[in-house]
Amino acid sequence: MSTASASVPYAPGRGGSGPVLEVQDLRVQFRTDSGLVNAVNGVSYTVSEGETVAILGESGSGKSVSAQAIMGILDMPPAEITSGRIMFEGRDLLTAPAEEQRKVRGPGISMIFQDALSSLNPVYSVGFQIGEMFRAHRGTSRKEAKKLAVELMDRVRIPAAAQRVNDYPHQFSGGMRQRVMIAMAIALDPRILIADEPTTALDVTVQAQVMDLLKDLQRDTGMGLVLITHDLGVVNEVADNVAVMYAGRIVERGTVDDVFGNPAHPYTEGLMASIPMLEAKGGRLQPIGGQPPNLSSIPSGCPFHPRCPKRRLGADALPGRHCAEDVPPLRLVVPGREAACHYSEEVLGV
Repeated sequence: MSTASASVPYAPGRGGSGPVLEVQDLRVQFRTDSGLVNAVNGVSYTVSEGETVAILGESGSGKSVSAQAIMGILDMPPAEITSGRIMFEGRDLLTAPAEEQRKVRGPGISMIFQDALSSLNPVYSVGFQIGEMFRAHRGTSRKEAKKLAVELMDRVRIPAAAQRVNDYPHQFSGGMRQRVMIAMAIALDPRILIADEPTTALDVTVQAQVMDLLKDLQRDTGMGLVLITHDLGVVNEVADNVAVMYAGRIVERGTVDDVFGNPAHPYTEGLMASIPMLEAKGGRLQPIGGQPPNLSSIPSGCPFHPRCPKRRLGADALPGRHCAEDVPPLRLVVPGREAACHYSEEVLGV
């Protein structure tokens, strides 16, 4: 821990005009009875004020673990952050004192979790749980905290907020519980909001309402949004930039238009091909063959090569670019686009 980190208290908005959040070469592993699980393997990305960055990938790709590492809520052990930096407004949270990290959670970085029902405490009213943010961080009285909770419930469009503030989580629908989670997450006007699968298990209409709400809140507050999802339709609607994850690594990164319009990695290409299209009525979906790798035994070379239809092995591979032996770095392929594939130029057709 540096003396500077310990001596300067956290103050929102000190970061200047650069990125608000910078994740640099983040690596997380879990020690389990069955071996070492390499869940996050060198993830890097930035989020600026008002920007929406979508982290996309199949279940088990390391999306949620990386978010939990940013929030500082991993159980350690068995988890261990083995390297990397998490820079928030120019300060490395991984080397900051525990008290400073705690103060960042809420007014600095906040998070919406996947399952609202299991994330909310069933024995406390939703108003008490929303108000706890103000009591814990600002020393607000219970009466004032309850008043602020009602205002937040109104802000996230929960009908009859003043009458429902004393209700318990089980008395709300799935969509309303998700709104309660959003109210808790935005209570202290965070600069970065991490939304981990915010529309999981919600019907299509409610999904659209939740995402519209997040967009409106982002427009009103200027917060940066990290959207973790496997829903390509949601990403296409709301994201500015996309980072595609596979086996704990980012394998492609660029603007949503570029990545969706012309993928540079065969994995991204496979994801795009699996989207149902209205104009392809009666056609067949094209799922990616095989299964995501076991993170305790990630394949050598390119982790995607066992499932990749464009892999090159043996005599077909170029020197230093054997898909089963040589790990492809995340590199600039064309201006504004990075991909971790030895043959991205061929995938792009350039």
